[in-house]
This record gives sequence, structure tokens and C-alpha cells, in this order.
Amino acid sequence: MYSLLVLAAAARLSLAVPFFTPFEGLDLVNRAGAISSGCSTTGAASCHNTSSVSNLCCFEAPGGLLLQTQFWDTNPSTGPSDSWTIHGLWPDNCDTTFSQNCDPSRAYTDIAGLLTANGASSTLSFMQTHWVDINGQNEKFWEHEWSTHGTCMSTLVPSCLPSGSVRGAEAVAFFQTVVKLFQTLPTFDWLASQGIRPSTTQTFTLSTLTSALKTASGGFTPALDCSSGSLNQISWYYNLKGSIIDGTFVSINAPKAGSCPSSGIKYPPKSGAPSTTTTSGGTSPTPGGLPAKATIHALRSGSQVGGLLSAATWSTQTLATFTLSGSASSFTMTSSKGNCGVSGGAITCGSGVTLTSFSAVSSGGNLLLASGGSTAWSSDGSPSGTTVFTSFTGSSHAQGYTLVIVGS
Repeated sequence: MYSLLVLAAAARLSLAVPFFTPFEGLDLVNRAGAISSGCSTTGAASCHNTSSVSNLCCFEAPGGLLLQTQFWDTNPSTGPSDSWTIHGLWPDNCDTTFSQNCDPSRAYTDIAGLLTANGASSTLSFMQTHWVDINGQNEKFWEHEWSTHGTCMSTLVPSCLPSGSVRGAEAVAFFQTVVKLFQTLPTFDWLASQGIRPSTTQTFTLSTLTSALKTASGGFTPALDCSSGSLNQISWYYNLKGSIIDGTFVSINAPKAGSCPSSGIKYPPKSGAPSTTTTSGGTSPTPGGLPAKATIHALRSGSQVGGLLSAATWSTQTLATFTLSGSASSFTMTSSKGNCGVSGGAITCGSGVTLTSFSAVSSGGNLLLASGGSTAWSSDGSPSGTTVFTSFTGSSHAQGYTLVIVGS
């Protein structure tokens, strides 16, 4: 089958992308080590078998995979201002047709909870910024992508997993794999390296865009889709050797063209997000820049561990979107719960809360939330699943961290 990855990009793509074990050191069977499919990656790639294959746990069938580098949403904007975002990973029938909703009994809900409970909190954190819904319904988006496409993957049938795997382990593997594959496709950076950047005035030809991506990706041509004359989706195709869990993704040219016209293609900048620059470590806000809308992420020992919900509690669940008013040196913040402020040393948002002035401090490529000039925050414990903790200013509580403002 072709594998279509409809998403946006993140690191050099080679002819065969050897995969990784996608479980962040967590074995879903014994909670130690990493889950493995036990499949070889030396056999025929999907869509290239010359005879029937009996073990579909180690051979994705029918066989194609489409990673849609997906959306460049501009109105309203979603995701970072210097990155595309994920649509999903679709299996197809080696002819660009595909099945959907193959196993309703595995149409899991609460994807965020499933990932958190099974040790994939860093994947969830990445999804909260790079796999986002235009209407803010991230959970429904993730549930749809899994139930519609993930349940149709032959190598992710529960019986293919190691004995004793927890219910939903295959969905965790799906999201881990999609995120890591997306991270091999830095679409924004690839285009920028060829002199193609978002613009309110410039337009591009299809051949210019396609050639730039082909050059940057190592020789592979994706499909480009447009909406109202603007580039908004890029689709990368693969064959697969082995399992979705830890197989080798082999890049191929798109078997069909997208919907973009031959010329006059717009690539508009995202609105409502701060100017950003790209560094070797990722994206960072321009010092002093303050987004109008943002999510607030918790950073501890260099790793992202959840962030703030709409009541300003620290959690690993889907993060809230906050509205920021003012400048980086002094601004107020609100959420869907109401005003946000600090009282008794704790930040909270809700009805009757008195607005507090915050500031944003540029540090190490991040824009940190500060209260009273301090960027230190702490809580009495670390969140997990549905367990949340109050965030206090300063570092006097058991778990210390900083809060990073990420434009949305």
C-alpha cells in the first residue's frame, strides 16, 4: 500500500527512513524496555510483493502509506508560525483508494489520556502544538484520524502486538509513529532554504514549489493541494517494510498530483502568532514578541511536561488556549474560564478572578511566563492522566518548572 502522510515537515528524508521504536522506552507489556513488532525489515516493501503474504502482522496490506504534511492553516491560524502541522497517516490500496473505519470496536476516545497513561506524554505534548484542529477540537481530530485510518492498518491489529499488551497499545504506536515520521519532514525549513517563505504579496509557480521540496527531501516529489489559491496541504507517500510500529518507511514520488494550479499560488503567513526564527533546536519566538493567542507549556529539565488548562492548573491533558493582551513587558491573560491572576502565590483563571499583569522573558530560545519578574513556577506534585496540580509562583514547592508561551 501507499502510505500517505498528510502533515508538515521536520528533518532530512532519505530513500529509506529506518524507523525507531516509538514508545519512549516504555514496554506496554511489562513497563520496562520498548515494545517491538518482532518483524524483519529486509523483505519486500508494501505494494511490491509478487505473491500473497500470509503474515500481515509484518507486511502492511494492501500496502501504501500517505503522510499528509498537512495543513498550513492561516485563518484562523493553527500551530507554530514557522511550521506546518499534521493531518495524519493513511493506508491505501496501492492505487490511491483506501478503506475507512475498519474496526469500530477500536474507535478509542480520550486519546490524550491513553497516551499519558502509556508513557507517551512527550508525544502528546508535541501533538498539542503540531497536530491541531482548526476549530480547537484536537481530541475529536485525533479520535477521527485513529478510528478512520489507524484501525485499517494490518500491522496494528491487536493480535499482532506482544502478548499481554494493554488495550489501546496499537493506537499509542500509531500516534508515536506519525509524530516521529512528521519530524523527518521539515517542510517550512525546506521551503525557506530554497528562498520560499510566507508572504502577503508574493506568489509562486507549482514547479517552483515542487522542485524546492524535491531538492530538499533528497529527490522525492510530494502532492501539493491548494484552497482558494493558497497552498495549504502537502502529501508525502511511502511504502513500508515491516510493521507500522518499527518498520522502515521507503519514500516514493506521489502517484497523483494535488489540486494546486500551475501558477499564482499564494503562501500567506499565519495570523495571530509571533514572528519566529528557526534554530538548530527548533523554533523560538523573536525576543519581545507576544502572541495574541497562546498555549502555556511546562518545561522541566529541558523536557516538556504538559502545561496549563483553562483554570491554569498544571496538567498533561489537552492544553487550553489563552488570550494575551498587552506587550511582552506587561500583559494580562484570560482563558475560556475567565480572567487569570495570581492570588496567594497561585495562578488561577475563572469567574471573579482579578486580572494580574504578567511579563514574558526571552530565555534560551523560549518565551517564558513571568510573575513579579520571576520565571520560576512550582507545584506540589507532577500531573498524570486526569490528575492536575495548582501552579505556584517561585520554587518553594516540590516540583519546579518554567512555563513557556507558545503562539497558537
